Amino acid sequence: MSGPIRVTGPLLDVAEVLLQAFDDKVELHGWAILKATKRSGPTVYGVLDRLEDAGWIIGRWEDQHPEPNKPRRRFYQLTPTGVVAARNVLAERRPETLNRPPRPAPGMAVIGWLHGLLPGGAR
Repeated sequence: MSGPIRVTGPLLDVAEVLLQAFDDKVELHGWAILKATKRSGPTVYGVLDRLEDAGWIIGRWEDQHPEPNKPRRRFYQLTPTGVVAARNVLAERRPETLNRPPRPAPGMAVIGWLHGLLPGGAR
């Protein structure tokens, strides 16, 4: 575990998406997070690495991709510590995201579509 985490715009975007996934009880793979945040791969994966180092998220590799000849995906979800930390940082930096009635965050339509693609559907 590292020290305090640097809060950036990309981190807030990723935290919003992961918190929505937590509330929806689904795991997301990196590509889904990229699409939902509309951020580049290096940016998102850099944030995911920082969040994992800080203990906010855990990642796991799928056993086998459902389509032959495709690489396995890495799924991410918030830890209990990460849920609290994400809610706190969003309350401080983007309170409007927590104070508005529940609705999909920007790009979350992709997440709804992806639910059907996840192994076992929505989890």
